[in-house]
Amino acid sequence: MKEAKQRSTCPVSTSLDLLGDKWTLLIIRDLVFGGKSTYGEFLQSAEKIATNILADRLTLLETQGMLTKVVAPDKKSKFIYRLTEKGIDTVPILVTLLLWGVKHGPTVIDPGLLKEIQTEPAAAIEKYQRLVREKALLPLE
Repeated sequence: MKEAKQRSTCPVSTSLDLLGDKWTLLIIRDLVFGGKSTYGEFLQSAEKIATNILADRLTLLETQGMLTKVVAPDKKSKFIYRLTEKGIDTVPILVTLLLWGVKHGPTVIDPGLLKEIQTEPAAAIEKYQRLVREKALLPLE
């Protein structure tokens, strides 16, 4: 898979070229808030992503430098996905989308997470960026 073609130099357009697909954002959400890191875990998400779409988006995210893929130590046919710094930079976007979605549509969210994000969004962003960074540094299980 090759990198997405940039449509224009507008910053909003550039961001959408990288993140404008719902599946891409949901995979990143699962990495940040769901603690998921394997293909099988992503398939278990409530949105029921198709296997071909998931494989495509994971490859695209890796190609774009948003995540890394390494072979799992317990099974050579299994991969572990972790966000890079570029991917970690999307946490504020996810928090903003989460708050917007709660405000403007029917949603289901962990009440603790919602309270944390609504009360101190900047602190929540910092916390989740730190947690994802720490996970990226852990040895593979």
